[in-house]
Amino acid sequence: MSKASIALNRFGLGARADQPVPSDPVAWLTGQFARYDPKPDVIANAPTSAGVSAELADYFRQQRALRAQAGARPGPPATAMADAPPGMPSSPAMTASVAPAQNDAIKQARQFAQRSGRGDYAGAVGARATNALITDTPFVERLVHFWANHFAVSADKLQVIGLSGTMEFEAIRPHVLGRFGDMLTAVEQHPAMLLYLDQAVSVGPNSPLGSRIALRGNRKVGLNENLAREILELHTLGVRTGYSQADVTEFARAMTGWTVAGIGQGPGARAAGTDGLPGDFVFAAPLHEPGDRMVMGKRYPAGGVEQAQAVLNDVAIAPATATHIATKLARHFAGDTPPPAMVARLQGAFLASGGDLPTVYRALIASPEAWVEQPLKFKTPWEWTISAMRGLNVKTADPLVMVGLLTQLGQPVWRPGQPVGYDDIAASWAGPDAVLRRVEAAERFASRAANVDARALAPKLLPGAVSPATTNALANCESPAQGLALLLVAPEFMRR
Repeated sequence: MSKASIALNRFGLGARADQPVPSDPVAWLTGQFARYDPKPDVIANAPTSAGVSAELADYFRQQRALRAQAGARPGPPATAMADAPPGMPSSPAMTASVAPAQNDAIKQARQFAQRSGRGDYAGAVGARATNALITDTPFVERLVHFWANHFAVSADKLQVIGLSGTMEFEAIRPHVLGRFGDMLTAVEQHPAMLLYLDQAVSVGPNSPLGSRIALRGNRKVGLNENLAREILELHTLGVRTGYSQADVTEFARAMTGWTVAGIGQGPGARAAGTDGLPGDFVFAAPLHEPGDRMVMGKRYPAGGVEQAQAVLNDVAIAPATATHIATKLARHFAGDTPPPAMVARLQGAFLASGGDLPTVYRALIASPEAWVEQPLKFKTPWEWTISAMRGLNVKTADPLVMVGLLTQLGQPVWRPGQPVGYDDIAASWAGPDAVLRRVEAAERFASRAANVDARALAPKLLPGAVSPATTNALANCESPAQGLALLLVAPEFMRR
């Protein structure tokens, strides 16, 4: 790979045939920091947390009214999503023995999932893809996608379907060129994260509400450690970096009271109050566990929202966090086995700057390990799809088509199914079946392109990086469509 090809494909999202090849690849990358727009028109017009949360609040009001009218117990779980659009999960089959009131509630859940999936979720996927196709800051956009996978939520719960994309738009995009600690706080206070990892239902055992619940003998309500654990294990320090289960529990106690206005579920929902719009982050004092907390050897005085915030502030700049972030960035840009010297360089930049991300990105760009000539990574389905569409000068992504295509290719957007996000290693994406699906998709792309000459297109998309074998194969294709499909699945195009 030439330096220009590396800048376009390894650092960027793939070349566009209608744009010039950068003459100074390094300056092209660093110059994007000043041009980046955190809220371009296509993102500004996408679904917002406020809009999605208002829909959720209205849905939950309807559910409560239906159950009250029927005198029934709570109906379907919030994961019921039958008959959702292509790529969305379905609810379990319903049996005839389900009570009529619950059947009505399940029917409403299905209908809501359809609306939310086709409108909010698919709309956000389409906005993300369209922006990736037309952006002139593809390196920064790649970083947005990197952080969205680092702080992964998964649209597998009804409450999270429509909010999964808004977290990227509202908590990650504005902070991708800021400080890591600011992004961390924005993510952990976003309704998608609070609902996905059940923080909104966490109740301190000795909190005012917890004490009243205990008197009633309700053992199902209490402390939830999911978010606290994932913050330490995935978002900041990393696995096996010195914290204990006791630290997780203490952090979870400090976080009690961090919840969402208007759309929470369970006994703590009323305690969240009605201050703010549905979906707003709120601190509900009746849920908060009183007392000092001891986390990783440091005492955090009793308080309100500031107690957990103080823990977040400390772990955001911890040496273990710097190493964890540096390792993941090095893996993403310099190969499945992160080069130790590069990891040390990025860690040093992170610590010296207090987590200033542009400083870390400049150290990344300056790392020779990221500029080696041989391809270092196998493109994920998202990366391959966007690079193929950019190469064909596609400028608008159909939302439902993108949802279906990425699901077929094995990487539905914002649906990794687990908090750790999607894998960032070749073995997860380079299997024979996965490659065959790309071949089929490439043939569909090529069939819709109008007589594109792959022989002329190849050096524009892969400047200085097209092998003699690929050049010869393109020259011997029987039709333009065959040549274009071959180019899109050539080894040079599948790797970066």
